[in-house]
Amino acid sequence: MKGKKIVVGVTGGIAAFKAAQLVSTVRQSGAEVTVVMTREAQLFVTPLTFQALSQRKVVTDLFTLDRADIVHVSLADWPDLIIIAPATANIIAKIATGLADDVLTCVVMATRAPVLLAPAMDCGMWGSPILQRNIETLKKTGFYIVGPQKGRLASGKTGMGRMVEVEAIIAAAQDILKSRKAKTETV
Repeated sequence: MKGKKIVVGVTGGIAAFKAAQLVSTVRQSGAEVTVVMTREAQLFVTPLTFQALSQRKVVTDLFTLDRADIVHVSLADWPDLIIIAPATANIIAKIATGLADDVLTCVVMATRAPVLLAPAMDCGMWGSPILQRNIETLKKTGFYIVGPQKGRLASGKTGMGRMVEVEAIIAAAQDILKSRKAKTETV
């Protein structure tokens, strides 16, 4: 991923702690990373953690006075790839229905970059017909999905809904970037 620009969106789920490892791994691969956090994500991991790992200011608010640009527009134009990990049922529903009410959803709505979602939620939520409909809508729209996997969940249950490991997210991201490069080289 050397030389690539990646936005990592972090949403409010217990798997947000894995996003720290994701950001660190992506940076170590030579990519630039900008982290965008939802308000709920900040309840699990602080922006300072991601700022230290990414070496860039973390974006947490759509309306900020410390930037001269229109943050969601400039961030939408910047990356080669957007990764949302964890992708909660809430963020999946927002994106699938076109709701853009925070900085992360606004960036996703405005971007032309590919978007990779790594779902993470309790097994009951993952199995919901509504959530599955939203996943299918996103796939048909061109979004990429990696996971989830079966495992122990924060609720204490074991089932489908655990966010895949960072290595699986990285592998999926590399595949997307390679396929996008191949498409641009043949055009």
